[in-house]
Amino acid sequence: MLYTLMVEDDPDITTLLVNYLKKYDIILSAVSTPAAGLALLDSNEFNLIILDLTLPQMDGLELCKHIRAKTDIPIIISSARSDINDKVIGLEYGADDYLPKPYEPRELIARIKSVLRRYRPSVATKKKPFILNQAEQVILYNDKPLSLTRAEYDILALFLLNPSQTLSRDFLANHSKAISEESSVRTIDVIISRLRQKIENDPKNPRFIHSIRGSGYRFSG
Repeated sequence: MLYTLMVEDDPDITTLLVNYLKKYDIILSAVSTPAAGLALLDSNEFNLIILDLTLPQMDGLELCKHIRAKTDIPIIISSARSDINDKVIGLEYGADDYLPKPYEPRELIARIKSVLRRYRPSVATKKKPFILNQAEQVILYNDKPLSLTRAEYDILALFLLNPSQTLSRDFLANHSKAISEESSVRTIDVIISRLRQKIENDPKNPRFIHSIRGSGYRFSG
């Protein structure tokens, strides 16, 4: 399997590519904002990054620069911007290839194969156990999909998007669509207990989801 992060704010493109790339054993985790992309990089292992340039919050060129400062993972820029300066700057900032939009998905496959042939395995990052695929609302644990309720998925996804941050019960409850406003924040404790049963070798001495007394929970992946 090849795990790929895509930062792209066009849902039609991401839906198309999620389904197409799956046929080539490429699991695409697509996010629409630079902040979400950077968060996933901190909590997941990826083999490749596909990066749009016209994004909310931060221009894709700046995001490319931030990513390259964090990791040597190959980057393919995919953009409809035709200014030659964007291509030059993107490559100067550390991108490995530049693919103009629109393109056929099979050309993307060819570019991916070409980039990976040049990729040096010696700079591979340490393998991380969780992969968040927001497009399909699936979380892989050690390369296998977890069987999660909607609420469990929401909470674990929030942890993966906010690694090493203490999240209050109110925050977790308010950011899960599966938890009703009438539910007690103690509901979060029940969901955390169920998650620990599914991902922790020893739920009483958790490795991933830590209780922070008086504050909430913190995820360490």
